[in-house]
Amino acid sequence: MSLRVLVVDDQDVVRAGLAAVIDAETDMTVVGEAGDGAAAVRLAGELAPDVVVMDSRMRDPDGIAATRLITGRENAPRVLVLTSFDLDVHVFDALRAGASGFLLKDVPAAELLHGIRVVAAGEGVLAPSATRRLIGHYASGAGTGPRSRNGPREPVGPAGRERHLLTLIASGLDDAEIARQLGLTVGSVRSRIDALLGGLGLRDRVQATILAYDLGLARPNPPASPV
Repeated sequence: MSLRVLVVDDQDVVRAGLAAVIDAETDMTVVGEAGDGAAAVRLAGELAPDVVVMDSRMRDPDGIAATRLITGRENAPRVLVLTSFDLDVHVFDALRAGASGFLLKDVPAAELLHGIRVVAAGEGVLAPSATRRLIGHYASGAGTGPRSRNGPREPVGPAGRERHLLTLIASGLDDAEIARQLGLTVGSVRSRIDALLGGLGLRDRVQATILAYDLGLARPNPPASPV
């Protein structure tokens, strides 16, 4: 079955280009396009997409508010945020609002398509070039914890081995690397991660990473010095 994708961007040319790239894939179908936040929220409800590719900076409402409204619904689609700036505070706010990840708008088409597939599969995706600087810039003073499925909550974390697992997730290790660290099978690691996310009411690893930073289990690298 084709992944149903809703493309949201307030620039007509950008939106058309994204839609063309996505629609050219045999396993994806663009079911709708929106030029502002209000249309995005409405079409997300009407068209039931699997993934919403969301511009972070729009109007009526902006991409963050639209993401929060979309992900707050029952059986909500996944949201992948696109941004032009890798130090954009709005992107971190979007992750807190329920987005499953973000990528820069200038990523290669193959990386964008991979990101859509990853998000649709229930995982999180973060732009490698931006993640450390973004979190380093904003996570330490970000205020309230990440948004759970039921809305915002205080950052209350797990204890014991689950706390260690959360730390490993935040370090960016994949399932195989975590399995080697813990001396477990990959299948066991995936089961434990699913249980951890479910117990904390988190959508995916992106939300888990934000929580780890809020709890002080992970420390951001300092932003690179300007050249």
